[in-house]
Amino acid sequence: MTSPGTRTTDAALRTTRGVSEFFDGVFRRLDTWRAAMEAGASPDPAGLDALVYPLVEPELTGESPLLIGAGFIAAPDYVRGRRLHFSWWLGPLDSNPLFGTTRVPTRLDLSAREYVDYLNDFRTLEWYSVPESTHQRHVTGPYVDHLCTCDYILTLTMPVQVDGAMIGVVGADVSVKRTEAALLPLLESLDVPSALISRVGRVLVSTDPNLTVGSLVPPVPGSDPAEPGLPCPGTTFFLDLRK
Repeated sequence: MTSPGTRTTDAALRTTRGVSEFFDGVFRRLDTWRAAMEAGASPDPAGLDALVYPLVEPELTGESPLLIGAGFIAAPDYVRGRRLHFSWWLGPLDSNPLFGTTRVPTRLDLSAREYVDYLNDFRTLEWYSVPESTHQRHVTGPYVDHLCTCDYILTLTMPVQVDGAMIGVVGADVSVKRTEAALLPLLESLDVPSALISRVGRVLVSTDPNLTVGSLVPPVPGSDPAEPGLPCPGTTFFLDLRK
């Protein structure tokens, strides 16, 4: 007979696999964009935007889109005549504090953002610095996006390389609300309260009423801070069973 502990462990492993599959689905889209960028990108800003927009527009305007923002962020000085170039669009928005209500994708206009100075050294930001140093895909967050949505989001990024040099990253923003809707059923299938937390202990999704999205889970005394739960392979998240 299977013990309750074994059933919990089996269900937990199914949950971690489900979380991995969710993020894999988004990264597969980014990988398609990466291949297109590596095949056709050029330092011309208009040509770059013309290449990126048709790639991301369908993912921002489909029925119940998962992505709320997407595009390509060029490496410093890659684009001719510009140190900073974001080929980035936001999907239709509802009563956004910065953009109001929109019905079509909106180009992110950095010149209109009064507090954009921190982007001048964007290579230090996690969504760029980790893919640059590891040459691997990465998930940043959850965090509050003060640049666009003023809401909790995740940013998924992947390096784009041409002739061995990184020319930028392709990326997508996913709202935590939409992520929660997709992943909460996986956690609800477990027979104990649980939470998905980032490597630093930030809550993404939870069935524990004491753990809210964005809150920090204190480390368990004596536990390995680098492994705060069951890992979800291919992501930066762990499943924390609240026993």
